[in-house]
Amino acid sequence: METMLIIVAGGSASGKTTVVKNLMSRLDINEVGIISLDNYYNDQSNLSMDERKQTNYDHPDSFDMDLLYIQLKELLAGKDIKEPVYDFVNHNRKENEYILISPKKVIILEGILALYDKKIRDLANLKIYVECDDDIRFIRRLERDMVERGRTGKFVIKQYLETVKPSHEAYVNPTKRYADIIIPNDKSHDVALEVILSRINDILRGNK
Repeated sequence: METMLIIVAGGSASGKTTVVKNLMSRLDINEVGIISLDNYYNDQSNLSMDERKQTNYDHPDSFDMDLLYIQLKELLAGKDIKEPVYDFVNHNRKENEYILISPKKVIILEGILALYDKKIRDLANLKIYVECDDDIRFIRRLERDMVERGRTGKFVIKQYLETVKPSHEAYVNPTKRYADIIIPNDKSHDVALEVILSRINDILRGNK
């Protein structure tokens, strides 16, 4: 079985997950696997909690791109992989816990810097960037991190101003130049999704 890799990148809280969910709703769920770049943050067991909190999680160096590349290659070669699981409360990978991902017809890699690493980009059949207004992204991130990740509003604002915003401008936003399709997240996705689905079907039929 030949597997196609789709990359969905974009700024923090830009709506990447929504785009992926919309794609999933129009594809056979049994033929699609999802990999989250968030789970490939570096292991930080050697750092104290205070040191972990100082990590710039929007910088390319905070991700284990080598492990991701190896596992993507294995998956595309028809092998199962054990995707790590990241604990956002403790700022570290969970010990002895993983997500078993089996080969599928379509694998979707989603994450802020999913288009950053050239060797990973080169594995992809289709590259998507989700764009969104900075203010909207900040509001979404504030709500998400307070509700889902146990952060205080003060911490989220400080982190956004000191690391998220500068890193977005320096590392994340420039990767949209590598995208085949850019989706504006403040509008309906219907047209973009139809184009993406058409391309997916072409690739699956062997019309590369």
